[in-house]
Amino acid sequence: MRVAAAELAPYQDEPKQLPSGAFGKNALLRLGFETRSDRSILAFSERRAPLLVQKALYCDEGMPGLPVVFIITNSGGILQGDRYTMEFAAGPGACGHVTTQAATKLHEMDANYAAQKQSISLEEGAYLEYLPDPVIPFRHSRFHTRTRIRIAPTATLLYSEILMGGRQYYREGELFQFDLFSSTVSAERLEGTELFVEKFLIEPGRSRPSRLGVMGDFTVFGNVILLTPREHADAIHGRVAAVWNREEQWAAGVSRLPNDAGLIYKVLGKESSTVRTKVREFWSLVRPQVTGFPVPPEFAWR
Repeated sequence: MRVAAAELAPYQDEPKQLPSGAFGKNALLRLGFETRSDRSILAFSERRAPLLVQKALYCDEGMPGLPVVFIITNSGGILQGDRYTMEFAAGPGACGHVTTQAATKLHEMDANYAAQKQSISLEEGAYLEYLPDPVIPFRHSRFHTRTRIRIAPTATLLYSEILMGGRQYYREGELFQFDLFSSTVSAERLEGTELFVEKFLIEPGRSRPSRLGVMGDFTVFGNVILLTPREHADAIHGRVAAVWNREEQWAAGVSRLPNDAGLIYKVLGKESSTVRTKVREFWSLVRPQVTGFPVPPEFAWR
């Protein structure tokens, strides 16, 4: 996968191990959800290690007809020179939930970078939840991710990314010691009409994230994008207040996306558990509004 971004210019050297994008470092995952009879199914999957999936599970007690897919990796994390490609599609009226088996670890790097390209396509009336576990960047890691979303006006996508500042409790603490984290999300209609582009670029060596007006004292960032019809966005927007809770050490708020695309919800916290709880609360507003089904209670081991 070829990635062109100015921030990657300093990291073009090749690892001393396998070359970037070589066999075993060019993971691929394609998933396709469709409606069959009276329920949605995972109708198509293609995978290339280290990314794997097993069959879809119908384990969501709140929405029993929802196929749930866990993304599995056999590499233990993302390494320098890795190039990941993931593509998710939902056909007309289909639904699905995609998540990960655990947090994504960006291992320490001394050459090159790791990159990920994601493509998500939703047709009319489709509903997809993509809620992976947090990303943990280790010291000197460099990660570039691009997500392109194509969505019909009547479809709904709930997309989340949670970024931790690092291994907060590793040895004496390892916060904001990564070299680069770059994330771009763009969305458009199926015929190509652009909805929005959002990019955030974090380079702690150039600009401290912990300064006032950026992260401040917070160490975990949650970014949730809800693409949905206007009536759902209006109903949810009215139920989410902007809050800075000093006692529980979190802050959150919601804004409207341009072109009536939906909402964007951002949350900051000191602990990943706090941010995950707030994301789950937002999710618990979205699913009943859009589908009429509740979000199930969280598993005890989560």
